[in-house]
Amino acid sequence: MFGNPRYPSYQVFLAAAISALITMVVMPFFIKMMRHEGVGQQIRADGPQQHLVKQGTPTMGGVVMLLAVILTCLIQAKWTTGLKLAMAATLATGSLGLLDDIESVAHKRSLGLTPSQKMAGLVVISVSFCLAAVNMCNVSPAIRFPGGAMIDLGVLSFTLPIGGGIKVPWLYVIFVFLLMAGLSNAVNLTDGLDGLAAGCTFGVMMAMSMVAFRYDEINLSIFAAAIAGACVGFLWFNGHPASIFMGDTGSLSLGAAFAALAVLTKTEVCALVMGGLFIIEALSVIIQVASFKLTHKRVFLMAPIHHHFEKLGWDENKVVLRFWITAAAFAVLGFALYFKLG
Repeated sequence: MFGNPRYPSYQVFLAAAISALITMVVMPFFIKMMRHEGVGQQIRADGPQQHLVKQGTPTMGGVVMLLAVILTCLIQAKWTTGLKLAMAATLATGSLGLLDDIESVAHKRSLGLTPSQKMAGLVVISVSFCLAAVNMCNVSPAIRFPGGAMIDLGVLSFTLPIGGGIKVPWLYVIFVFLLMAGLSNAVNLTDGLDGLAAGCTFGVMMAMSMVAFRYDEINLSIFAAAIAGACVGFLWFNGHPASIFMGDTGSLSLGAAFAALAVLTKTEVCALVMGGLFIIEALSVIIQVASFKLTHKRVFLMAPIHHHFEKLGWDENKVVLRFWITAAAFAVLGFALYFKLG
């Protein structure tokens, strides 16, 4: 990170600090407002019984996190096309999450929008982002692997005769959709314990910030650092016992930001390694559902997998701390693989 002579690295750390400070200053007022309005999280009845005391805890803290990221980028970054695209994907997905949170609170249930409604929104957001990245940022519709291998997903592209022609590499569009939808939902599934999603995202975003910095994308580096800083500021209030939850507003947008950064820096494979903990969380749910449908037996005591360890008798703080360590290890491994890309 410190080997790039073109940009002073302190800008990245300053962005993280500014974002954390904004989050910590604004969040108490937001919590007070949510409590006054009676806006609280709905807890799933079939979850661990010790979580029922969290019923009614203020939610939608992701709104403040996104505000902190926007203000930090306005202060620290230049609004390049890449930054605008990353921010647009993040805010659009955050808005989708906000609708889900509002629906959940309004109907007093743990589930908000239907899965099909969420997926439809993610399709629109991911496809629009991918086409803009390819046509406006000249992002190559290819996937690079450690060691230099590459798969070109643009070989079957076609051009839409709109505005001078829009290149549509449809295989890559599908890949980006799977990446963005997958990571958004994976982070959302991880957000089930106090401090879990924010702490895991912090390490991943700092790693992505370093990747963007070495990629000469200082503004994307600032963007990633701002998200990491917002996670730190949020953790001040979200640590066990949590005073507020980020809601789908935060978790879905964090996953989308992660995917957007991976595409814009051409580190999609490395990002999947960096987000290994999120992938494990998502796979645990897929395995649990598939196993129950096929055999009527459960592989885990409860999914996502962090609840499995709770059912084994682990204290919530122990689960969170060990998952943080695991997420950090994956982030370091993914960053190391980045250098293998050449």
